[in-house]
Amino acid sequence: MADQKSSIKLLSENRKARHDYHLLENFEAGLVLTGTEVKAARAGKVQLREAYAKVQGGEAWLVNAHISEYSHGNIMNHMPGRDRKLLLHRAEIAKLLEKTREKGLALIPTKLYLKSGKIKVEICVAKGKQLHDKREAERNRSAEDEARQAIRAVRDKYR
Repeated sequence: MADQKSSIKLLSENRKARHDYHLLENFEAGLVLTGTEVKAARAGKVQLREAYAKVQGGEAWLVNAHISEYSHGNIMNHMPGRDRKLLLHRAEIAKLLEKTREKGLALIPTKLYLKSGKIKVEICVAKGKQLHDKREAERNRSAEDEARQAIRAVRDKYR
């Protein structure tokens, strides 16, 4: 059998998460979706900005992820803001529950993507950044940009 490389297509990304949180650990989870949700997600009609994950009753749930209604759906179209079950191994759920019991840690979805025909979500254990942390990150980013531009200018000068 030929070993196929699994292709990944990004459907939605929560860029604000990297700004608001220190991302500590990543988990890949499957999602329980209805037919119209899958079609809407494949069309890129997903918003993860206000979403978070929680562990409740021995199950993991994705909360506040907005998957818009499918435009060609019928009367049985899905509810856009409903909670969706995450598919994880029991040991992973136990680990997430243990992590979220620590003060200041949350489960934040960072990406929703298509992997080998299946929709997956990347969940990160995250710690919220303080305002001074955000400012420091912005300063570091601007310093790196300035250094990159200076190097580029020197390179272009000698070409």
